[in-house]
Amino acid sequence: MNLSEKEVSYQSTNNYSTANSLTNTTENIWITFHGMGYLSRYFINYFDVLDTKKNYIIAPQAPSKYYQGKGFKYVGASWLTKENTLPETQNILNYTAAVATNEKLADNPNKLIVFGFSQGVSIALRWVAASQITCKAIVIHSGGIPKELTADRFSFLPETTPVYLIYGTEDEYLTEERIRTEKELAQNLFGSRLKILPFEGKHIVNKDLIHKISQFNIE
Repeated sequence: MNLSEKEVSYQSTNNYSTANSLTNTTENIWITFHGMGYLSRYFINYFDVLDTKKNYIIAPQAPSKYYQGKGFKYVGASWLTKENTLPETQNILNYTAAVATNEKLADNPNKLIVFGFSQGVSIALRWVAASQITCKAIVIHSGGIPKELTADRFSFLPETTPVYLIYGTEDEYLTEERIRTEKELAQNLFGSRLKILPFEGKHIVNKDLIHKISQFNIE
Protein backbone atom coordinates (compact mmCIF):
# COMPACT_ATOMS: atom_id res chain seq x y z
CA MET A 1 0.00 0.00 0.00
CA ASN A 2 1.50 3.32 -1.10
CA LEU A 3 0.52 6.20 1.15
CA SER A 4 0.90 9.91 0.50
CA GLU A 5 -0.26 13.14 2.11
CA LYS A 6 -1.74 15.92 0.02
CA GLU A 7 -2.78 19.47 0.82
CA VAL A 8 -5.72 21.66 -0.14
CA SER A 9 -6.63 25.27 0.66
CA TYR A 10 -10.15 26.27 1.61
CA GLN A 11 -11.99 29.07 3.36
CA SER A 12 -12.73 28.56 7.04
CA THR A 13 -14.86 30.42 9.60
CA ASN A 14 -14.09 30.81 13.30
CA ASN A 15 -15.60 32.84 16.11
CA TYR A 16 -14.07 35.12 18.75
CA SER A 17 -15.38 36.86 21.86
CA THR A 18 -15.39 40.47 23.00
CA ALA A 19 -16.26 42.23 26.25
CA ASN A 20 -17.33 45.83 26.86
CA SER A 21 -17.52 48.42 24.07
CA LEU A 22 -14.98 50.39 22.10
CA THR A 23 -15.82 54.04 22.77
CA ASN A 24 -14.17 57.43 23.22
CA THR A 25 -13.48 56.52 26.85
CA THR A 26 -11.56 53.33 25.97
CA GLU A 27 -7.94 53.53 27.11
CA ASN A 28 -6.86 49.92 26.55
CA ILE A 29 -7.75 47.44 23.81
CA TRP A 30 -6.70 43.94 24.89
CA ILE A 31 -6.28 41.08 22.43
CA THR A 32 -5.99 38.00 24.64
CA PHE A 33 -4.86 34.54 23.57
CA HIS A 34 -6.06 31.76 25.88
CA GLY A 35 -4.23 28.65 27.02
CA MET A 36 -4.90 25.07 26.01
CA GLY A 37 -8.25 23.72 27.12
CA TYR A 38 -10.06 27.05 27.20
CA LEU A 39 -12.84 28.50 25.11
CA SER A 40 -12.59 32.23 24.45
CA ARG A 41 -16.02 33.04 25.89
CA TYR A 42 -14.93 31.65 29.26
CA PHE A 43 -11.33 32.84 29.19
CA ILE A 44 -12.45 36.42 28.67
CA ASN A 45 -14.04 36.37 32.14
CA TYR A 46 -10.57 36.65 33.70
CA PHE A 47 -10.62 40.28 32.56
CA ASP A 48 -13.73 41.19 34.55
CA VAL A 49 -11.46 43.01 37.04
CA LEU A 50 -10.93 45.78 34.50
CA ASP A 51 -12.82 49.06 34.32
CA THR A 52 -15.50 48.39 31.71
CA LYS A 53 -15.47 51.98 30.44
CA LYS A 54 -11.71 52.04 29.90
CA ASN A 55 -11.00 48.50 28.66
CA TYR A 56 -12.22 46.68 25.56
CA ILE A 57 -11.26 43.00 25.44
CA ILE A 58 -10.97 40.74 22.39
CA ALA A 59 -10.46 36.99 22.86
CA PRO A 60 -9.65 34.99 19.71
CA GLN A 61 -10.70 31.34 19.72
CA ALA A 62 -8.25 28.48 19.10
CA PRO A 63 -9.64 26.49 16.16
CA SER A 64 -8.97 22.91 17.27
CA LYS A 65 -11.72 21.89 19.68
CA TYR A 66 -12.00 18.62 21.58
CA TYR A 67 -13.97 16.99 24.40
CA GLN A 68 -12.27 17.05 27.79
CA GLY A 69 -12.39 13.94 29.96
CA LYS A 70 -14.40 10.78 29.43
CA GLY A 71 -17.84 12.31 29.92
CA PHE A 72 -17.82 14.14 26.54
CA LYS A 73 -19.49 17.10 28.22
CA TYR A 74 -16.92 19.88 28.39
CA VAL A 75 -15.19 21.26 25.32
CA GLY A 76 -11.69 22.73 25.24
CA ALA A 77 -9.50 24.03 22.45
CA SER A 78 -5.87 24.03 21.37
CA TRP A 79 -3.91 26.40 19.16
CA LEU A 80 -1.15 24.09 17.94
CA THR A 81 0.40 20.67 18.36
CA LYS A 82 3.64 19.16 17.08
CA GLU A 83 1.69 17.78 14.10
CA ASN A 84 1.80 19.87 10.91
CA THR A 85 2.93 22.87 12.95
CA LEU A 86 4.14 25.26 10.22
CA PRO A 87 1.00 25.31 8.03
CA GLU A 88 -1.23 25.28 11.12
CA THR A 89 0.67 28.31 12.45
CA GLN A 90 0.05 30.15 9.18
CA ASN A 91 -3.65 29.28 9.36
CA ILE A 92 -3.83 30.78 12.83
CA LEU A 93 -1.92 33.90 11.76
CA ASN A 94 -4.38 34.33 8.89
CA TYR A 95 -7.28 34.01 11.32
CA THR A 96 -5.74 36.47 13.78
CA ALA A 97 -5.07 38.93 10.96
CA ALA A 98 -8.76 38.72 10.04
CA VAL A 99 -9.75 39.44 13.66
CA ALA A 100 -7.33 42.39 13.74
CA THR A 101 -8.79 43.77 10.51
CA ASN A 102 -12.36 43.30 11.70
CA GLU A 103 -11.57 45.12 14.96
CA LYS A 104 -9.43 47.79 13.22
CA LEU A 105 -6.58 47.20 15.68
CA ALA A 106 -4.04 48.99 13.51
CA ASP A 107 -6.02 52.20 14.02
CA ASN A 108 -5.34 52.17 17.77
CA PRO A 109 -1.68 51.21 18.33
CA ASN A 110 -1.40 53.45 21.38
CA LYS A 111 -4.19 51.51 23.10
CA LEU A 112 -3.40 47.92 22.10
CA ILE A 113 -2.21 45.42 24.73
CA VAL A 114 -1.27 41.96 23.42
CA PHE A 115 -1.76 39.26 26.07
CA GLY A 116 -0.91 35.57 25.91
CA PHE A 117 -1.45 32.97 28.61
CA SER A 118 0.23 29.54 28.58
CA GLN A 119 -0.07 28.10 25.05
CA GLY A 120 -1.46 31.44 23.93
CA VAL A 121 1.95 33.07 24.46
CA SER A 122 3.35 31.38 21.37
CA ILE A 123 0.46 32.66 19.23
CA ALA A 124 0.58 36.19 20.66
CA LEU A 125 4.31 36.60 20.02
CA ARG A 126 4.24 34.99 16.57
CA TRP A 127 1.37 37.28 15.57
CA VAL A 128 3.14 40.44 16.78
CA ALA A 129 6.32 39.39 14.96
CA ALA A 130 4.50 38.47 11.74
CA SER A 131 2.15 41.46 11.63
CA GLN A 132 4.70 44.01 12.89
CA ILE A 133 1.82 45.65 14.72
CA THR A 134 2.77 48.43 17.11
CA CYS A 135 1.24 48.09 20.55
CA LYS A 136 1.07 49.74 23.95
CA ALA A 137 2.33 46.65 25.82
CA ILE A 138 2.91 42.91 25.53
CA VAL A 139 2.11 40.46 28.33
CA ILE A 140 3.79 37.02 28.37
CA HIS A 141 1.94 35.07 31.07
CA SER A 142 3.12 31.56 32.07
CA GLY A 143 3.92 30.37 28.57
CA GLY A 144 6.83 29.37 26.37
CA ILE A 145 8.47 31.74 23.90
CA PRO A 146 8.83 30.23 20.40
CA LYS A 147 12.46 29.34 19.80
CA GLU A 148 12.48 30.54 16.20
CA LEU A 149 11.82 34.17 17.13
CA THR A 150 14.75 36.58 17.09
CA ALA A 151 15.25 40.12 18.38
CA ASP A 152 15.18 41.67 14.91
CA ARG A 153 11.55 40.52 14.54
CA PHE A 154 10.62 42.96 17.32
CA SER A 155 12.97 45.82 16.49
CA PHE A 156 10.01 47.85 15.19
CA LEU A 157 8.63 48.16 18.73
CA PRO A 158 9.41 51.47 20.46
CA GLU A 159 11.89 51.22 23.31
CA THR A 160 9.15 52.57 25.59
CA THR A 161 6.84 49.59 24.92
CA PRO A 162 6.89 47.44 28.09
CA VAL A 163 6.95 43.66 27.82
CA TYR A 164 5.76 41.94 31.00
CA LEU A 165 6.96 38.40 31.73
CA ILE A 166 4.64 36.92 34.36
CA TYR A 167 4.87 33.49 35.98
CA GLY A 168 3.84 31.75 39.20
CA THR A 169 6.67 30.66 41.48
CA GLU A 170 4.72 27.46 42.19
CA ASP A 171 3.75 26.79 38.56
CA GLU A 172 3.57 23.02 38.21
CA TYR A 173 4.79 23.18 34.61
CA LEU A 174 7.94 25.15 35.39
CA THR A 175 11.33 24.10 36.68
CA GLU A 176 14.18 26.37 37.71
CA GLU A 177 15.91 25.54 34.43
CA ARG A 178 12.80 26.38 32.40
CA ILE A 179 12.38 29.69 34.21
CA ARG A 180 16.01 30.58 33.58
CA THR A 181 15.71 29.68 29.89
CA GLU A 182 12.51 31.68 29.36
CA LYS A 183 14.00 34.72 31.09
CA GLU A 184 17.05 34.54 28.83
CA LEU A 185 14.90 34.20 25.72
CA ALA A 186 12.75 37.16 26.74
CA GLN A 187 15.80 39.26 27.57
CA ASN A 188 17.36 38.47 24.19
CA LEU A 189 14.16 39.41 22.36
CA PHE A 190 13.12 42.53 24.23
CA GLY A 191 16.15 43.88 26.09
CA SER A 192 15.42 46.93 28.22
CA ARG A 193 11.69 46.71 27.45
CA LEU A 194 11.39 43.58 29.61
CA LYS A 195 9.83 43.66 33.07
CA ILE A 196 9.81 40.34 34.98
CA LEU A 197 6.90 39.87 37.39
CA PRO A 198 6.90 36.59 39.37
CA PHE A 199 4.03 35.98 41.77
CA GLU A 200 3.23 33.42 44.44
CA GLY A 201 0.92 30.93 42.78
CA LYS A 202 0.47 28.05 40.37
CA HIS A 203 -0.37 27.88 36.65
CA ILE A 204 -3.27 30.31 36.86
CA VAL A 205 -4.22 33.64 35.34
CA ASN A 206 -3.21 36.41 37.74
CA LYS A 207 -6.13 38.83 37.71
CA ASP A 208 -4.45 41.18 40.17
CA LEU A 209 -1.53 41.74 37.80
CA ILE A 210 -3.92 42.17 34.87
CA HIS A 211 -5.59 44.98 36.79
CA LYS A 212 -2.27 46.62 37.67
CA ILE A 213 -1.03 46.42 34.11
CA SER A 214 -4.24 48.05 32.88
CA GLN A 215 -3.35 51.04 35.02
CA PHE A 216 0.36 50.86 34.11
CA ASN A 217 1.33 51.21 37.75
CA ILE A 218 3.79 48.29 37.80
CA GLU A 219 7.04 49.23 39.51
